[in-house]
Amino acid sequence: MSLITINDQNFQETLAGNDLVLVDFWAPWCGPCKMQSPILDELNAEAGEVVTIAKMNVDDNPETPSKFGVMSIPTLKLFKNGTEVKSFVGVQSMQTLKALVDEHK
Repeated sequence: MSLITINDQNFQETLAGNDLVLVDFWAPWCGPCKMQSPILDELNAEAGEVVTIAKMNVDDNPETPSKFGVMSIPTLKLFKNGTEVKSFVGVQSMQTLKALVDEHK
C-alpha cells in the first residue's frame, strides 16, 4: 500500500475500506509537518502492508479535522476498524509510530 491523499469527501470511505489507518493532518506551510513526512514515508516502506497511511491537508479539508478536534498540526490519528484508537500532536519518531502499528495490527 502506498501513502494516499484523502479529503473530507472520501475520509469515511477510507476508514471503512481499511482495517488500520494512520491519518496525518497537515498543511504545506507547517514546518513540523515537513519533518514528519519522511518518517511517514519510512513507516510506509516498513509497515505499509499492515497500515494505510493517509494524508489530509487541513487547509483544503476543514470539515474532518474540525469533527475530530484537530487544533494543532501535525496531528496523527490511528483508526482501527473505523474507530479512533490513538492520537498524537507534534512530530512523532519512527520508533513511536512503528510500536503503535505493532500494538494495533
